[in-house]
Amino acid sequence: MEYRRLGASGLKVPVLSFGTGTFGGVGKLFGAWGDTDVAAARRLVDICLDAGVNLFDSADVYSAGSAESILGEAIKGRRERLLISTKATFRAGEGPNDVGSSRFHLTRAVEAALGRLGTDRIDLFQLHGFDALTPVEEVLSTLDDLVRAGKIRYVGCSNFSGWHLMKSLAVADRYGYPRYVAHQAYYSLIGRDYEQELMPLGLDQGVGAVVWSPLGWGRLTGKIHRGKPLPKDSRLHDSAEFGPPVSDEQLFRVLDAVEEIARETGKTVPQVAINWLLQRPTVATVVLGARNEEQLQQNLGSIGWNLSPEQVARLDAASEQTLPYPYWHQRGFEERNPPPV
Repeated sequence: MEYRRLGASGLKVPVLSFGTGTFGGVGKLFGAWGDTDVAAARRLVDICLDAGVNLFDSADVYSAGSAESILGEAIKGRRERLLISTKATFRAGEGPNDVGSSRFHLTRAVEAALGRLGTDRIDLFQLHGFDALTPVEEVLSTLDDLVRAGKIRYVGCSNFSGWHLMKSLAVADRYGYPRYVAHQAYYSLIGRDYEQELMPLGLDQGVGAVVWSPLGWGRLTGKIHRGKPLPKDSRLHDSAEFGPPVSDEQLFRVLDAVEEIARETGKTVPQVAINWLLQRPTVATVVLGARNEEQLQQNLGSIGWNLSPEQVARLDAASEQTLPYPYWHQRGFEERNPPPV
């Protein structure tokens, strides 16, 4: 297993981490993802630790807290061997303060997560989304208090826009609050929006990418093929409405290239897609989701080898997206004004 620094922090994380969204199966969305119980979760944790995958990611809203509880049971007796990441901000109750990143909600959310996980600290705590109603100063001062109290070690965010993240980093620098060292973001061969603003920001500011849904919300699992109906066991039947959008034209253009390279390398479609991500700038770790041992073992085969530069270039070309303004204008400026030879 390869380990990388998480952003500009001193924390090293495995390039592959395990996401617990499949634990519990409570509700329409998470029921479609999976319904892993404690016994099955313990087995998946065993496989991960044997492979060097020691970072496990969860969130308070995954199956209404059940994912954290199941993870806590599955890691009993070996807490010191692993890192725990979890998230809060989304609505976790019916009360007016059961949502957002206020001091009230974040403090309660961390305490509740610690109880469900059966631990005294969270190694990486991430805001699940940007709360535009709570002052950034309140958010970061709360995280600072939680770090000083030893309840969380490092802080990150998820699903922020570039200005959300940069404003937060500026406030952290101004007051000496902890900086976000991780940004858990959607990034895949069929969703490269992350590259337009968040990747350059991450390079400049030392924020590592924790990639969620590297297989494009289940579209790059190798089960979907041009000209064939969606498989009956695909979770997309029940969860497509919750995930990132992609046109059929874009999807199958990418799939054609990935399948060709999979045949050349003797690897699977998911392995090619994940290996491509691991060669991108700022990517610290890719979060794997697996409903069973077979899926996990296949995804673990994404490392220990690398696509060739020529294969990466072909995937880049097949997955290229039309840039929105001002990025197409900036790209044009760079092309029209090359550096002197």
